[in-house]
Order: sequence, then structure tokens, then C-alpha cells
Amino acid sequence: MNDIKEMFRFEHVKIDALIEATIETLTMTGIATLFSFFIGIILGVILFQSSKGKAIASKPVYGATSFVVNLFRAIPFIILIILLIPFTKAIMGTMMGVWGAMPALIIGSSPFYARLVEIALKEVDKGVIEAAESMGATQTEIIWKVLLPESLPALISGITVTAIMLVGSTAVAGVIGAGGLGSLAYMVGFTRNQPDVTLVATIVVLIIVFIIQIIGDTVSKAVDKR
Repeated sequence: MNDIKEMFRFEHVKIDALIEATIETLTMTGIATLFSFFIGIILGVILFQSSKGKAIASKPVYGATSFVVNLFRAIPFIILIILLIPFTKAIMGTMMGVWGAMPALIIGSSPFYARLVEIALKEVDKGVIEAAESMGATQTEIIWKVLLPESLPALISGITVTAIMLVGSTAVAGVIGAGGLGSLAYMVGFTRNQPDVTLVATIVVLIIVFIIQIIGDTVSKAVDKR
């Protein structure tokens, strides 16, 4: 009972630390989402265009891309962070803090989004694609003027899901020193036996997730009505 009472006293919660942790979480999520969007689009298009039955189908290209995507999707995020420590140190100069977590966040989320992109592209009406091909459109034009515009609502929904996943990943990264709300909840709230800090950090994470979902749904619906 005492632990539950302490959780709701909020006597250990420091606003400055909470704001700093929130900014770190938003920074990690925002940058990783941006990179994942572009990398995922590229990988997703390669998967779609090289798959069986497409104009530029290539079994080796599809197999290699699919293997890489499946490989990094299958590795648990906490293990991925550890595996990437040498790589992270080499390109970022550190494995700690916001920037130390960035490679793992991007590499872990891009393959996930790539699969969502592939699924979104497969849902595009084949008749629209065939019509563009009959008018002499090149594969590049089909990608930019048909596939991506037609699948945009699904692409936005996919990146929304990816961003929400990244919020959770930043919390995991925070446990091993990446900063953010995950670090605040564990390093301060849990290790120092301050459950009120953990509770507040969790509430802020939930608020961020809800906001991302609302924005994603709103943008997706707006694009779909065009």
C-alpha cells in the first residue's frame, strides 16, 4: 500500500528532468521515423518491383532484399543495440545518449516499415498500373505518379504504426543509457525506488503515442479524401 501511495504523491517528479527526457524521446522518435520513412520506401519499392510477375521482376534481388529485411525484423531490439555497438561507436563516436541509440532505432524500424510499404503497394489497383503502362509510362513514372500517390493513405498509416513502435523502442534504448523517458523511468524511477517518476514517465509516453496516432489518422483520412 505504501508503494501505491508513493506513486501518486509525485514528490520526486522534477519538471525540468521530465521535459528534458520528453525532448530526448521526441528527438529520437522524430529523426528515426524520418529516416525509416525514406529507407522503408526505397526497400519497399524494391521488394514490390522485383517480386514475381512485375515488369522488372528479379528473384535474386527480391531474395536478397527480403532476406535483409526479414533478418533485421527478427532480431529483438535490445539484442540489436548490443550487436551494433561497434558500428555505432564507429559512425557516431559513442554508444550513449540520443545519438548513440539512433543507428539501432533506424536499422530496427526501417525493415518493419519496408514490409508495410510493400503491402501498401500490392493493394494498388492493378488496372491503374496497367493503364499507365499502356500509355507508355516508364517504371520510374509509375512509381512516382501511380504507386506512391495511390498508396499514400496506407503509407501514412504504416509510418504512424512505425513511429509508435519507435516510441517503445526509445524506452528500451533508454534502459541502457540512451536517455529519454525510458531512461527516466528506469534509471531514476525504478533503481532509486521512486515509482511516481516511473508513473509520470509512462503517462507522458502514452500521451505521445496517442498524439502520434491522432495525427496519423487525421492526415491519412485527409489524404484519402483527395
